[in-house]
Amino acid sequence: MNQILDAILAPESTREDFAALPLPDSYRAVTVHKDEADMFDGLPTKEKDPRKSLHVEEVPVPELGPGEALVAVMASSVNYNSVWTSIFEPMSTFGFLERYGKLSPLTKRHDLPYHVIGSDLAGVVLRTGPGVNAWKPGDEVVAHCLSVELESADGHNDTMLDPEQRIWGFETNFGGLAEIALVKSNQLMPKPDHLSWEEAAAPGLVNSTAYRQLVSRNGAGMKQGDNVLIWGASGGLGSYATQFALAGGANPICVVSSDQKAEICRKMGAEAIIDRNAEGYRFWKDEHEQDPREWKRFGKRIRELTGGEDVDIVFEHPGRETFGASVYVTRKGGTIVTCASTSGYNHEYDNRYLWMSLKRIVGSHFANYREAWEANRLIAKGKIHPTLSKTYTLEETGQAAYDVHRNLHQGKVGVLALAPEEGMGVRDAEKRAQHIDAINRFRNV
Repeated sequence: MNQILDAILAPESTREDFAALPLPDSYRAVTVHKDEADMFDGLPTKEKDPRKSLHVEEVPVPELGPGEALVAVMASSVNYNSVWTSIFEPMSTFGFLERYGKLSPLTKRHDLPYHVIGSDLAGVVLRTGPGVNAWKPGDEVVAHCLSVELESADGHNDTMLDPEQRIWGFETNFGGLAEIALVKSNQLMPKPDHLSWEEAAAPGLVNSTAYRQLVSRNGAGMKQGDNVLIWGASGGLGSYATQFALAGGANPICVVSSDQKAEICRKMGAEAIIDRNAEGYRFWKDEHEQDPREWKRFGKRIRELTGGEDVDIVFEHPGRETFGASVYVTRKGGTIVTCASTSGYNHEYDNRYLWMSLKRIVGSHFANYREAWEANRLIAKGKIHPTLSKTYTLEETGQAAYDVHRNLHQGKVGVLALAPEEGMGVRDAEKRAQHIDAINRFRNV
């Protein structure tokens, strides 16, 4: 790996130099083990500890197939799907790998007794397989996490509808929390050249997810003037939704859980902020019954912040804990768009407030290549900024996942893979200087 890193760090390296680099037999990667998938059985979710299940070990470099690329990973990041993988919840990801392995002799590579995790990366292309024309060794790239086969007509209008759609590094092997990753070539996008490796790696999954969910016609189709309620507005996903709302002329109503997180939203430029803990909202009376009086109190507070208007869009991802309130507070004809359920998958709401007020619930899952490309383009243009609060080493990934699992983090947390230190990889210093105030403001969330 030293030769690869030396080539990346040397400004005079050419594509020919990268193409001539010998590939190592193995590389360091963050893994979970199949024979440990039951290690947390019987424990409550919060007691499941990623530091016990995540390993950093040497694994063989996978075979390169048609339409694929091997990428030297300079930096990655931790997403909530990495937490799910690490605690084997709601199910072990080895079931995904087993099913994928049955698709073809080539996909059999993914069905292994270990799973290399991670759904973000910034790095350099090392090799491309047959049929790859758009990318060459030496290209500096980021990767989005949509892996598709595209052999079915269903996926050609929106690749997220492909029957063989998977999230790379979660439902496939050889993910980005490693020194080398295997991706499909249509996952690759140009690295924003004014960002460091860790800054460039951080937005991928959450930025693209927020773009589809909020901006795309496949999601809420946000427009100027919309009131947008954003749960977890300072977090890895919500911080990008907040930026998209502000950049798109909408009015974000940011819901957070502490004054510190409220301050993050203020730094981003938001003004309407609700600290749900400080204001004491309890949407559930107990485990089985919700409290509509709290929905109404919450709706009244929102109208105080919007000049008497209800919200046009609710950006939902907590799930069970908040969904009843989300449906209630949405205006007539409005949209609740949901992409996750970090507090529980079994949502409950009063359907009268949906059907009689002509509201819509829209499911949204990651993003197609076009949406991911557009979201990355906004990063490259300096319209949207990485919300990276802390960076860990590859060896510290277990602690990083633990911190995300316990909600001890702010924004996104990065992981250095091959990059020896933070701040490396900036190629356009002039552009960075133009955006440095915003970069630092968002970096220090």
